[in-house]
Amino acid sequence: MSSKPQKYFLSNRRQKLVLALVLVLSMQALAPLKATAQLMMGSRKKAEAPGEQTNPSRRSKKETFQQVEREFRAIWIATVDNIDFPSQKGLSQDQQKQELLNILDLAESLRLNAIIFQVRPMADAIYKPGLEPWSEFLTGKMGRSQELDPLEFLVAEAHKRGILVHAWFNPYRAYHPAAKTMSDDHVSKIHPEFVKQYGRYMWLDPTDPDARDWSMKVISDVVRRYDIDGVHFDDYFYPYKEKDAAGRDIEFPDDKNWQAYQTSGGKLSRDDWRRENVNVFIESVGREIKKIKPEIVYGISPFGIWKPDASKEISGFNAYEQLYADSRKWLQDGTVDYLSPQLYWETARKGQSFPVLLDWWRAQNVRNRFVFPGVAAYRIGSTATFTAAEIAGEIEKTREDAITRGAIFFSEKSLRNDLGGIQKELRENIYRGTAIIPNFSWIRTEPVRSPKVTIKRDEKFVRANFSERGRGKAFWFVVYANDKDGWSYSVLSSSTTSIALAADRKIEKIVVTSVDRLGNESAH
Repeated sequence: MSSKPQKYFLSNRRQKLVLALVLVLSMQALAPLKATAQLMMGSRKKAEAPGEQTNPSRRSKKETFQQVEREFRAIWIATVDNIDFPSQKGLSQDQQKQELLNILDLAESLRLNAIIFQVRPMADAIYKPGLEPWSEFLTGKMGRSQELDPLEFLVAEAHKRGILVHAWFNPYRAYHPAAKTMSDDHVSKIHPEFVKQYGRYMWLDPTDPDARDWSMKVISDVVRRYDIDGVHFDDYFYPYKEKDAAGRDIEFPDDKNWQAYQTSGGKLSRDDWRRENVNVFIESVGREIKKIKPEIVYGISPFGIWKPDASKEISGFNAYEQLYADSRKWLQDGTVDYLSPQLYWETARKGQSFPVLLDWWRAQNVRNRFVFPGVAAYRIGSTATFTAAEIAGEIEKTREDAITRGAIFFSEKSLRNDLGGIQKELRENIYRGTAIIPNFSWIRTEPVRSPKVTIKRDEKFVRANFSERGRGKAFWFVVYANDKDGWSYSVLSSSTTSIALAADRKIEKIVVTSVDRLGNESAH
């Protein structure tokens, strides 16, 4: 029995000797690898030391940092009847420029990222005309020309600031009672066959294919000629009812086309026939503008109630029946990229409560398009409960879901006049930081690449310079910085290609990404 333990002890001893020999040989073999690792570590330390760095955006997947905030923050700029711009007819071109710059300065100071600019208030042009005459709301007389192209100027200046511009068209309204003049090249003069007098207004007949084609040509012309980021319609499809002298509703005069439809064997009711004509136009606009510019965004802002729904405690005007606007269909079919129902009522409003209506629209959104509600800044102070704080609460409601994370304020003048202290509410409470827009992921476009980045350090600053790479175009750059307090970011317009950060922040790493006008962000 004593011999077995002795044999085991000798075996162990031999194993230890073998292991010691292997260890020595291994250390000799690994010496060159160790030197290589030290060289690699030394070069890494050198790259992170003060001096010049290149492409610091490469980072370990284990590192995490604060993601940039995403939210659609927009204002409507109404030109009809000089609501927002220009402040009055006949301003000099320098005055017009200054008013547009003031609008952009306000938008930038409130950390907004989009403007909805009305370019066709009544079959006229707030831009260098193509098919329709200069607007009376600009020059004081329809058709009177001017050198300044407000749309071109606004787009260029807005883009410098990282602010998107959506061109807002009224597809059917041909004349507004606030106007006093009409030029010989107005559509009502050259194509009276499809322009209808309706009460105090003139209207392009939505059931006339030639009228639809006319509006389509106008919209397509603007999409081709201007670097706009979106096409936008408001709530005017068929007009709101006008009254006659006796106070009775005036029927829209589309009898001739209705009779022709019946004669041809059409089976729809008159109401459905009217809606179908509007639907055909809405869908065709979406197809056409994306043929011209696949990356353009298409948005519509209908009346806030599709149909009253007693089961949801929703009551009021029926846009489906009165305006022949099947806006729910446009959302559910994915015809639009975003819908902005005009939810112009406060939370406490019975039958039209803002959160109730927003939840209803969200429930209809089967294609997961964006729903950015219209917000009634103009109503601040109209009731005891409609305050700037009410607006803040509505914005917070939109943030409950990424699909509704955004809003459009009506209108610019209400913000400019600071109704109820709304400017302070926006700056200090609602929009405390900058944001890029949510990602329109279903719109195909050339992907953006991370920019080429060079970093230099000195005693006072860490300076990052960056430039675009690839075919995809950046609209914003996002500069992420990791310092002694953690990660933070800055959103810059693509016209800005450098940033200087204070050296005393002890910045360890900088990551710069490109973001296109659809919200697509390059790899980190």
